[in-house]
Amino acid sequence: MRLNRPIALVASLAILSACVPGGGGTTIPGQVTVPDGCREVPAATSPEKFTLLTRLAEEFNATEPEFGGECVAITVYRHSSGAAARLLIEGWPEDGSAGPPPVIWSPSASSWGVVVNHRLGEQGAAPIANDFERIMITPLVLAMPQPMAEALGWPEEDIGWSDILALASDPEGWGAFGHPEWGQFRLGKTNPNFSTSGLSATAAIYYAATGKTAGLTEADIADPDVVEFVRGVEASTVHYGDTTLTFLDNMYREDQAGRSLTYVSAIAVEEVSILAYNRGDPADTGTPGPAPRVPLVAIYPREGTLYSDNPAFVLDGAWVDEVARETAVAFREFVIDDPENQAAVLEFGFRPGNPAVPIGDPINTANGLNPSKPDTELAVPAPEVLAALVDSWETNRKTARVIMLLDVSGSMSELAGEGYTKLELAKLAVLSSLDEFKLEDEIGLWVFSTELNGDLDYLELIPPAPLSDIRAELESTVGGLLPGGGTGLYDSTRGAVQAVRDSFDQTKINAVLLLTDGMCDDNPPGCDIDPLITYLGSNERDVVRVFPVAYGEGASIEELTQIANASRARVYTATDPLTIERVFQQVISNF
Repeated sequence: MRLNRPIALVASLAILSACVPGGGGTTIPGQVTVPDGCREVPAATSPEKFTLLTRLAEEFNATEPEFGGECVAITVYRHSSGAAARLLIEGWPEDGSAGPPPVIWSPSASSWGVVVNHRLGEQGAAPIANDFERIMITPLVLAMPQPMAEALGWPEEDIGWSDILALASDPEGWGAFGHPEWGQFRLGKTNPNFSTSGLSATAAIYYAATGKTAGLTEADIADPDVVEFVRGVEASTVHYGDTTLTFLDNMYREDQAGRSLTYVSAIAVEEVSILAYNRGDPADTGTPGPAPRVPLVAIYPREGTLYSDNPAFVLDGAWVDEVARETAVAFREFVIDDPENQAAVLEFGFRPGNPAVPIGDPINTANGLNPSKPDTELAVPAPEVLAALVDSWETNRKTARVIMLLDVSGSMSELAGEGYTKLELAKLAVLSSLDEFKLEDEIGLWVFSTELNGDLDYLELIPPAPLSDIRAELESTVGGLLPGGGTGLYDSTRGAVQAVRDSFDQTKINAVLLLTDGMCDDNPPGCDIDPLITYLGSNERDVVRVFPVAYGEGASIEELTQIANASRARVYTATDPLTIERVFQQVISNF
């Protein structure tokens, strides 16, 4: 198993600088200004509501609040849910690198508070995430291209995970619904170790398998019938990942090329993501492109679903005194109790957290959503059940078949920090990453530079085989890698992809993990990228996805992005070589 805790708190940190001096006060992320002589009361929020809470903080501060005789001001810092949870568990940095410790913490879902309290309890510490109320909510849904949803009976029919299992298990695939051209059912789903939507979807699948809506137990998770149900759904997954944006971006790109119905059949996402996608802005950047040719619609699983309930915790940390607490509670009431402020969440595609405020536009049928759904909200499992659930998923998820293609060119001998060369850091990352695979995953090892094998720039060191059989060989071989030569990037990538294609296994995630610190420096045509891009996109059914890691400042992120996009995958960046271990963990979240 990869991990022995409920959620792997290794999500990437999205932290802005703490404080920047400014005239007349202190300007912090989001342009909230603390007036001279006033006390800062910090809030940490997940990125999707950073802009909204920044605006509301400014409005709250404009009322010139005072508590305990002190002038106070709410400030807002952006932290991903998992990253903030990790900092709260491990101890908030005192050097200011993560900003001040928050008094208010608003992750995407209250389940993160469960994780924090559980992990602190394991350390013998008191829980700190106890007092919360919902700011805004968005349910976990299955985002499906409208024609596919209509083929299943949407919007009249209630569709559930059991229907997904039946479709995924049918050898006819979409042919059973009159559309053989759509192929097999394919699910896009994120890794529950990294992603709130992935955790919610995984919990919802286990609930669907039991027929329960609350009170999920460890015995339920171990039940053979439940395991069979979960395995059946997971078998339809194209790959996993640390963020739903990978799927939404790829879906949008395929849609613009007229191929949206052959990429994935459904993506487990939050409802709000459908609105962004249908605006032509899957990343929710505020700068939409053309509307998709085929819009997404929301399937609200009839068995029930979980909400990303965006809680506002007033933390019980040792750094929170009475003035800070009173300020935080007052700001939370300002956000939740004021109908105008709750209506503002709709501007961002969320539903109001205050049930007294009606759901309005844009949560409507014209946008593929149903404001009267879902019918059932599933209960967040108890901490020990969450732990068992994720551990069970680790065993029952779809198996991977991956070739690691590692750059061993001469530039990998350059010092990269802390006395290590780039290759030495990369080898440490590879070795530590082996714990992130399951024993049944098939791993192969290739290396490339130039003319490693006659005229070929690449060399197969270990063919793909179950990790349980080759781990010692992998560790020994990786440990002995030496740098030298140029960077035969494109022909090596093609060679690895072809090898996976030649033995493609429909029951597995078939992929290449490519790590390189440079650009192709072989002689043309070996360094002509266009034939490689054409080749990678030449097979729409049995897709071998290439997940490149742009390693160090010399790697071409632009070219590696083209490679990732052509193979319907995602590029990862480790511009600072010292981050390679964390980035490798993110890459392996796809498998």
